[in-house]
Amino acid sequence: MKPSRHTNRSFVQEGIYDKFAAALVDRIKTLKIGNGIDSGVAIGPLTHDRAVEKAIGHINDAKANGASILLGGSACQPDNLRGYFIQPTVLSGMSTKSLTTREEVFAPIVALYPFKTEEEVVTQANDCDVGLGSFIVTESMPRIWRVAEGLEVGMVGVNLGILSACERVKESGYGREGGRHGIDEYLTTKSILMNVMG
Repeated sequence: MKPSRHTNRSFVQEGIYDKFAAALVDRIKTLKIGNGIDSGVAIGPLTHDRAVEKAIGHINDAKANGASILLGGSACQPDNLRGYFIQPTVLSGMSTKSLTTREEVFAPIVALYPFKTEEEVVTQANDCDVGLGSFIVTESMPRIWRVAEGLEVGMVGVNLGILSACERVKESGYGREGGRHGIDEYLTTKSILMNVMG
C-alpha cells in the first residue's frame, strides 16, 4: 500500500515563488530514485504501468494548459532496475484547468501554483473534490488559525509534516489514517452481552 502523504498542489505566495521553486528543484535533485526498501532511497517505483501512464498524462495535460517543467517530466529506469518509475517532477505556472488541480496524483509530481492573497489561496485549495490534508508554512499565528479553519480537509500540518492520525474528507476516502486511531481501522469490535444466572 502506498500512503498518499506527499503534496500534489503547492500554493506559493508570489513574492517568494521563484526563490521557492529554485530551492525545491535543487532539493529534489538530491533525492535518490530506486528500490523503495534500499537504504537512502527517497523515491520508489509506482504500482503498475497504468500509474506511470496516468502520471505522464497529468504532466502532458499540465503542459497543454500552460505549465512549464522545471524538473523531470518523464518515465525512467534508475540503475537498470525493473519497475514503474517516473522522474520526480516539478511543474510551474499551473492552471486551475489542469487535471492535477482536480485529481490526487499518486506519483512524485509537485505542481506549483502562485497566489497573491490568503483568501485566494484558501479558495483555490478548497476547489477540489478531495480533502485529506493540507500544510501551511507561515510565521503568523493569526494567519495559521484563519487558514487552518478555512481549509476543507481532515488534517492540517503547520510548519511541519503530519505525524498524527487524520480523518479523510470529501473523495479522499473514509475513516482514519495514522496514529492510534488509524490502527482502530484494522480492528473489529465485538460486543458480548451476558446475563450469568446463579
